[in-house]
Amino acid sequence: MEKVVSFKDVSWKRSGREILSGINWEINPNEHWTILGLNGSGKTSILNIVTGYHFSTTGDVFVLGNEYGKTNLPELRKEIGYVSSSLERFSHILEHESIEEIVVSGKFASFGLYEQVSEADWEKAKTIIKKLRLDYLQGKAYNLLSQGERRRVLIARALMSDPKILILDEPCSGLDIFSREELLNLMKEIAQTNCHILYVTHHIEEITEEITHVLLLHGGKIVAKGPKREVLTDNLLTEAFQMPIKVRWEEDRPWITIQKNAVKEA
Repeated sequence: MEKVVSFKDVSWKRSGREILSGINWEINPNEHWTILGLNGSGKTSILNIVTGYHFSTTGDVFVLGNEYGKTNLPELRKEIGYVSSSLERFSHILEHESIEEIVVSGKFASFGLYEQVSEADWEKAKTIIKKLRLDYLQGKAYNLLSQGERRRVLIARALMSDPKILILDEPCSGLDIFSREELLNLMKEIAQTNCHILYVTHHIEEITEEITHVLLLHGGKIVAKGPKREVLTDNLLTEAFQMPIKVRWEEDRPWITIQKNAVKEA
């Protein structure tokens, strides 16, 4: 079967400095991945290459069967949904729009509606809203939503175009515990939409049971990759996070403990 994403000997340099080095990585059908690592480990750089906003300095990149450098990137990006806390910069455009208007705008990859919306589009938006358990917000303006509700609406918006890859780039950033858990509870519904989740974080406890694989980074290099229980071990996490870490599992979700005095000694 066709690989969803394939990096072959990929490196990326910026201003002469190597940010990514020797990245060999594949996402296969029916896999959902987390990219995990400290700030500066290369997570965002990998995302920028996947979405075609950076081109690798060396190596080959294939996304959804398309070889970068030989494909129409604007068309390909229509198959990649993207949600990040950085999208909050568009809040001033969205503030008076209803959640239905925001979700349906995802079909056109626009913030704000500037094209004719069909009845079928409105019905599809309502279906997505219901599937993601957001129907209690119907008709409500964006500026009246909590931060957690806004993120969930933006996820619904990303699903409007039926993406084959959904990138969630630190979507829980800035959320309180309740809002974080509400958002993470959507993973099951998202996984059932036939798109492949690429979840980026540096918080291991955000890796829910729906995530199948982990790419663990440190300093722009791969520490480990593969099924999450093979990657999320004490030794590998200690190497990636540069401090003694113990991991425990509860309901197929990992949680970490930092050994006493580890931070002080570091």
